[in-house]
Amino acid sequence: MTAPQPRVLLVVDVQNDFVEGGSLAVDGGLAVAAAITGHLRSHPDRYAAVVASRDWHEAHGTNGGHFAEPGTDPDYAATWPVHCLAEDAGSDYAPGLDTSLLTHHVRKGQGRPAYSLFEGSTDDGGTVADLVRSLGAGAVDVVGIATDHCVRATALDARAAGLDTRVLVDLTAGVAPDSTARALTEMAAAGVDVARSA
Repeated sequence: MTAPQPRVLLVVDVQNDFVEGGSLAVDGGLAVAAAITGHLRSHPDRYAAVVASRDWHEAHGTNGGHFAEPGTDPDYAATWPVHCLAEDAGSDYAPGLDTSLLTHHVRKGQGRPAYSLFEGSTDDGGTVADLVRSLGAGAVDVVGIATDHCVRATALDARAAGLDTRVLVDLTAGVAPDSTARALTEMAAAGVDVARSA
């Protein structure tokens, strides 16, 4: 009987601008931040690494069309309000997420649209795919914000990379019920295990 492969936890965009009170707030974001911390404290030996991403957008320009042009309304599909500016408080990790439990940090969207954690780079300039491979991990759990956007993109990229991928749905927060349901259906169809942390 072979031992299970090491598993990595991917924590997606648990940031001030994506929780209640932020510029692109998702209901339930603060609760998810605290629940992820509780999950990690309850399972201190479950993960070979805990990799957390943050949107890290440039303060000038539209970041490659990611922000709506000044004077226009965002469509909330391809263009968005200004959020998670580099070094701004909105880009900080949200309260309730114990950052001492994170082992690696990823910044994404630096001057361009980026949704998946796999589109970002680690503090040493590497890719997340290379980091996961270096740990000998073949499996990931995905949690964070928002289920129907960046969690979805991250989980689909993890599957495309050949990883055994599980989304812990109770440790995510979605923008809207309909789009969240569609995202979960799409992820399951791609081979993602939609599960609960318990």
